[in-house]
Amino acid sequence: MTVFIMVAGVFTGAHVWQETAARLGVAGGEVHAVTLTGVDAARPAPSARTNLETHVEDVIAAIDAVDADREIVLVGHDYGIHPAVGAADRRARRIARIVYLDCAMPRNGAPALAAVPDRALRTRLAELDHCSGQEGELAPPARDEWERWGSTAGVSDTVLDRLTALAVPQPLGTLLQPLRLTGAVTAVPATGVLCTRNGASIDRVQRLVNFDDPAMAFLAEPRFSFFELPTGHWPMLSCPAELADVLLRATAGEGHRLRPVGAGALPAHLRPFPLDVPELSRDRKGHVDLYVPDSDEPRPAVVFVHGGPVPAGARPTPRDWPTLVGHARLAAGEGMVGATLDHRLHDIADYERAAADITAAVELVRADPRVDADRVALWFFSGGGLLTADWLAKPPAWLRCLAASYPVLAPLPGWGPADSRFHPVRAITHAGTLPVVLLRAGLEVPEIAATVDAFVTAADDSGARLELVDVPNGHHDFETLDAPEETGPALRHAMRSVITHLRR
Repeated sequence: MTVFIMVAGVFTGAHVWQETAARLGVAGGEVHAVTLTGVDAARPAPSARTNLETHVEDVIAAIDAVDADREIVLVGHDYGIHPAVGAADRRARRIARIVYLDCAMPRNGAPALAAVPDRALRTRLAELDHCSGQEGELAPPARDEWERWGSTAGVSDTVLDRLTALAVPQPLGTLLQPLRLTGAVTAVPATGVLCTRNGASIDRVQRLVNFDDPAMAFLAEPRFSFFELPTGHWPMLSCPAELADVLLRATAGEGHRLRPVGAGALPAHLRPFPLDVPELSRDRKGHVDLYVPDSDEPRPAVVFVHGGPVPAGARPTPRDWPTLVGHARLAAGEGMVGATLDHRLHDIADYERAAADITAAVELVRADPRVDADRVALWFFSGGGLLTADWLAKPPAWLRCLAASYPVLAPLPGWGPADSRFHPVRAITHAGTLPVVLLRAGLEVPEIAATVDAFVTAADDSGARLELVDVPNGHHDFETLDAPEETGPALRHAMRSVITHLRR
């Protein structure tokens, strides 16, 4: 008989597991929902210094209370994965499997604060840490504030009311104290349960592995398996029966395994560009590469901005990816200077510094004597789409066109609340006469497609100069995923439109 030890997330207690626990019990499992000190009403805090280590000890106590011959599956949701992993690291031989329930992967030396999706909230908590020394507590969300902590998709109004009524303050020390690991937990089999309506998916995790970042490669080890649930961040409240089934299957060793780098076909970002382009060499300047056509006079430029987040250790870096290089050479073949760049969008918290990198890159391009500084276009891809907001909100005179391929145009679920700066759906209403060329994938990921639809509606309502270039059977990353005859005409059409605006 398996014993499931369940650890809940911020502001919540053992009560969130009731329905899932009942279903696991019917299937023959035994469930212990941990009551965390200072968070669960059943276990009040003994002092203001309740921290992550306090909760690690709570979980260890729950593990030690189980007979030594019983199999333990440790389930951590949201913040709860941090004390769960901390306890498993000290009791690795007692744990048969850890289940990461719609949460980030805790790392040694990092506090739970690092996994909070809301950047503004992270900043505020860090300031509280500076002022209070990890003492005090964070008030629970109001009913309409739970989305700051993850999508509430699938949670009924009645259940959301109950979640809000039973929520309690979270001791600051539990979010601010760094997690300390010896490494023993890395031997424990693990399963990730990804909630797709909160923005997570197996495909996205596979993409992270494909970037060949050593820090992510371990996710493709045989000890890891993955499941998806089509719900928001609280599956124990929105689909407890489905969650119980997934936990039982995980216990049996089932689940999807990721492909290691080098196994099978090339990952999408390294596949060849679908169009024939001139083999121009690059001219590398700092974090920018220029592809310059032969010309006796300065030429307009198209700056191509990669998407993300891309892990910091990814190799090759984005400016060397075939898609970006192919676009730059295509532009150069039409008499424009094509430019690619690397920026530091390594996490959803990095949009500000990525924006600064792009601004610096654009100024470097415009300062090059081979470039007509008054005729520049910017072309964004995928998660880089949020970075269009600055340029849409206040287009400079030299920006003659803005283009975007399969872009994210509003913050996705699980990325925290909509930030007024990086929100292109709002920014397009201020774009004025700036021409915008949008390449839209007909088979786009639903969460991203919803942001594109909202952008198109806002553009229509505000009278923005938006040109849609549709790829009806195209997927996200359609240049390298789909047949050239499907994507090639759309790419050439979009490039011609951008160049037309540059030449006017």
